[in-house]
Amino acid sequence: MAAIYKINDDFYDESFILIALHTTLDDYALVYGLNQSVKAKFVRTRKDFNLDENKSFPIFDWDDEFHDMYWVLVANHGSEQELISNNDLFQNETTFSKPRLIPEYKDVDYLLKIETEKEFDTNSLIKNILMLPRVMAAYEISTEKLKSKNNLIF
Repeated sequence: MAAIYKINDDFYDESFILIALHTTLDDYALVYGLNQSVKAKFVRTRKDFNLDENKSFPIFDWDDEFHDMYWVLVANHGSEQELISNNDLFQNETTFSKPRLIPEYKDVDYLLKIETEKEFDTNSLIKNILMLPRVMAAYEISTEKLKSKNNLIF
């Protein structure tokens, strides 16, 4: 039997900024644009972020040691699809569901998580992100009301 570990709320530090991105860009094109406009150095991690058995999400990170910040860009939609079996009129048809990292924000394409202890000007960052072509919207998400913030522990 596998051991189950639970994270205590006192142990997990919530000092991070979360920005939602709506875009039609592929992940590599978005990262390239962010690296150019924000002067970031995002790199794709060796492994995708596995939330569950059928839920894996592409992830890019950047450890900004100069400013003592850790940046993570993760897709909100999973790269794998899970099969849903139906017990209704269409039980012989296969239905697929795309898993979401943050189900409350199912329309969000990417999430930018910035871990920092310092004051950070998110408005200027959002303005820089919005100047990228094919980025329709970018806004900050309040992490206090987020139900599935434990999914953001990388």
